[in-house]
Amino acid sequence: MILLSHQTKLRTVATFTYQPALRPALPCVYGPLDYREQRALFERIDGILSASGLEQDFINLALADRKIDTDATSAKRLERFARFSVLALRANIARILTGLGHRDFCARLADSALLQWLLHVGQVDSVKTFSKSSSDRFGQWVSEESLRTINQKFTALLAATGGDNDASQTPSATFGLPGPISFDDVYFDSTCLKADIHFPTDWVLLRDAARTLMKATVLIRKHGLKNRMPQEPLEFLSEMNTLCMKMAVKGRAANGRKQRKQVLREMKALEKRIAGHAKAHLTALKTRRDETALSEAQAKQIIDRMEGVLDQLPAAIRQAHERMIGGRRIANDDKILSLYDDSVNVIVRGKAGANVEFGNKLWLGENRDGIIVDYKLYRDNPSDSTLAKPALERLLDDQELAVKQVWGDRGLTSKVNSAMLERRKIGDGFCPRDVTELSDRLTHEEGFREGLKRRAGTEARIGIFKNVFLGRPLLAKGFKHRELAVSWAALTHNLWVVARMAEAEKKRKADHEQNTPLPQARAA
Repeated sequence: MILLSHQTKLRTVATFTYQPALRPALPCVYGPLDYREQRALFERIDGILSASGLEQDFINLALADRKIDTDATSAKRLERFARFSVLALRANIARILTGLGHRDFCARLADSALLQWLLHVGQVDSVKTFSKSSSDRFGQWVSEESLRTINQKFTALLAATGGDNDASQTPSATFGLPGPISFDDVYFDSTCLKADIHFPTDWVLLRDAARTLMKATVLIRKHGLKNRMPQEPLEFLSEMNTLCMKMAVKGRAANGRKQRKQVLREMKALEKRIAGHAKAHLTALKTRRDETALSEAQAKQIIDRMEGVLDQLPAAIRQAHERMIGGRRIANDDKILSLYDDSVNVIVRGKAGANVEFGNKLWLGENRDGIIVDYKLYRDNPSDSTLAKPALERLLDDQELAVKQVWGDRGLTSKVNSAMLERRKIGDGFCPRDVTELSDRLTHEEGFREGLKRRAGTEARIGIFKNVFLGRPLLAKGFKHRELAVSWAALTHNLWVVARMAEAEKKRKADHEQNTPLPQARAA
């Protein structure tokens, strides 16, 4: 049945209902405490997903992302698409919670009755799971914008109040919570989400370029397209590796700087020879692809890989020359940090063990209960003080949350932010830069000291989010994939937090009932 639904100030999409497959009950397993806690967590998350309507919203947004015309599509295909959409949602949540990669997760899924029950793949007559490639496709099932919509919908459900202030009628009550969750206080902080790259040493970039070009050349030659070369492609790569080892050793010599300059000159000459042979084979692939067994898509993959390196190679050679031979500095915005990812930035943090990091700035905002209410991954490296305004616009204008006070470290303090908060009538909990002002507010402003103490806990929340839910390191390649991974991690993290809160409330009620004495029997 095709219906039309409107999500709260978000998007209007076509929707339909479908009948999920019958799944068997979970077996009775008398396992250790860790298993019982994980089982209770999965059961609670299953109940939240079923009661919140997030699955139906996920299906609708997936239809919109893929531009599927529901009127022109058969009911059978729509039902199949809906089933796979729900499977993608639950599979990504379960994989992040278990902390496993795609391959290991699929192997465990095939052998775990608990995961099969959560993902609705364990049926009465058979169990049919998916492979690692399907798990990877599930991770890209919807766009980052659609996943942000799901996160905002979940936050709106947690904040929603019932009719006549009846806590039992709120969506939070169906999740097992005592009442709506407050978002009066929001705690902001930023961090660096490291990219999965090696340390960007200048001469190592030349080694990376040689490896990519020569391996692509080997692939082209295997399909019969050959151009005259004085030696095999991998022998060029061996020469480059030898020069890299010499470069590493020369740093410990007495006149190491002079010797490293000489080695770099040899690397530059070898790199130009490698680039010449790679260009010749690239031209052959473009003009004579029909003579090979390569498809157009396969050839395009090889061409894009080689052109991406060849286009950056002159700048990489110039960068190494300027820094190592010329001794001149290069601005961070002009540096090549990776030949394969152009969205990586130099982020100076000035902290012990992490003075400089390479990646993207990640902005997070949580409420007092630890729910991530706002997040944003930035391609560039903006100042922290400029991030508060767009964050408040997302909270107040897009999500319409009743935020009363915001908190942050001294990096967020500025006159512009203070004026903006005063204009919006929101309490300013940003730590002042001036020590005198800080001491005065700690002494005379009620609740300011407690608020800053609670804000310090946001550092721990960032550590949990990065190391547990995103993985250490995050293996997603490219900015778009990292941005999507952040959205998946935020959704999974919030489900995890709410499920744990619901379990704690359930235990509190059980303890209360157990400790409450029974009423005395009335005397005859």
